[in-house]
Amino acid sequence: MTEIPEHLRKRAEAARAKAAAEQEAPAAASGGGDAAPADPRIPAHLLERSKAAKAKQEGAPVAGGGAVAVAEKVASVVAAAPASGGVPIGAGPGGHTQRLLTVVKSGSIQDVKASPVDKVHTWPHLLAVEFVAALACTAFLTLFSIFVNAPLLQLANINRTPNPSKAPWYFLGLQELLTMFHPMVAGVTIPGIGLLALILAPYTDRNPSNKPEDRKFAIAIMTVFLMFWATLVIIGTFFRGPGFNFTLPWRDGLFMDL
Repeated sequence: MTEIPEHLRKRAEAARAKAAAEQEAPAAASGGGDAAPADPRIPAHLLERSKAAKAKQEGAPVAGGGAVAVAEKVASVVAAAPASGGVPIGAGPGGHTQRLLTVVKSGSIQDVKASPVDKVHTWPHLLAVEFVAALACTAFLTLFSIFVNAPLLQLANINRTPNPSKAPWYFLGLQELLTMFHPMVAGVTIPGIGLLALILAPYTDRNPSNKPEDRKFAIAIMTVFLMFWATLVIIGTFFRGPGFNFTLPWRDGLFMDL
């Protein structure tokens, strides 16, 4: 327990002396008699309010207006304290009565810990990882191109058209659709519907969460679109032979060029 500063101790003693003088003055003016001596630790206004409350309960007229029951409780609690220099009620160790906040250090009652969040800054956390990943991919492609030659074909011959004539793998989905539907439907309508569904997905599913389990609608639409396109590419690559007819690769072989 810290000691009370000297200037606070002197100020408290002066206040007690002033309160005792104010309480002795009304007692001397009234002539004493059989009245009990007032407790010097009880302020005069609290004593007056307590007397007024008792007089109101006994039915006597009160000159100073209504009394407050809380004041009587305060006076009775304080009066229950020993009157002859004892330790006041509610005092701390050593009889100190200073406020708690003047004794307790601020660090022990303040929470200075920051609450954890599941977010990180774009720089340097995200961009550093992406930069390292880009360097790794560039190094892999450089080494692969050094040791593995590209499978280039011979010069084109206008008198000999390759059979089957397949588009690059990223266009094989459209070429596969052309074998099933009209060019307007296969080249414009179906791809347009797919792209429009992907464009409207963020406006249809407005869930702000970035967790996969909370974005089931958007993830389902993207998965259906990817699986649909991947299926068309696989069929056009491995299951189409001469004349772009349907074949079985394990029976007729593969008809594709890397």
